[in-house]
Amino acid sequence: MLEGIIRESIGKSNAKKLKRDGYLIANIYADGVENIHAAFKRGDYIKAARAKEGFTLPIKIGDQELQVAIQEYQIHPVNGDILHVDLRIAQEGVVTDYLVPVVTNGIPKGIKNKGVLVMSKRRIRVRGAVENMPKNFDFDVSELDRDDNILIRDVEAPKHCRIMERPDVAICGVIKAK
Repeated sequence: MLEGIIRESIGKSNAKKLKRDGYLIANIYADGVENIHAAFKRGDYIKAARAKEGFTLPIKIGDQELQVAIQEYQIHPVNGDILHVDLRIAQEGVVTDYLVPVVTNGIPKGIKNKGVLVMSKRRIRVRGAVENMPKNFDFDVSELDRDDNILIRDVEAPKHCRIMERPDVAICGVIKAK
């Protein structure tokens, strides 16, 4: 379980001090619940996010134990460090929008034909209850040739959920290398 601290002050100077000390700034929220401003040790957060078994991540803030879903995160444009993360409290039975990660497997055969695999969508917006959410969408891209795509309409929505993206949007594809 990932443990964090509650931030007393949400000012810029406090955030800079926490970041300098190795913390990751987080905002935890849900409909009908007061926002929690928190901070996690950066390394602990990354390990917990990679090791999570389902869609949700168990955390402990102060004396509260919560199940949260990673909703949004900001990455530093130069060094790739995570700067900030938004976590949504997973409320059983409440229908809301979640961003479900996309995972690709295999090497496209279009790469042999001077193509490059391009990921257009790293996460897909899905509306439903948290207990119906898949951990991720897993795609086998080994059959993609040059100029082939996987579109949103090719994805089957999980049971009791609805995909909230336009059907003509590409998730990934193989394009001609320049």
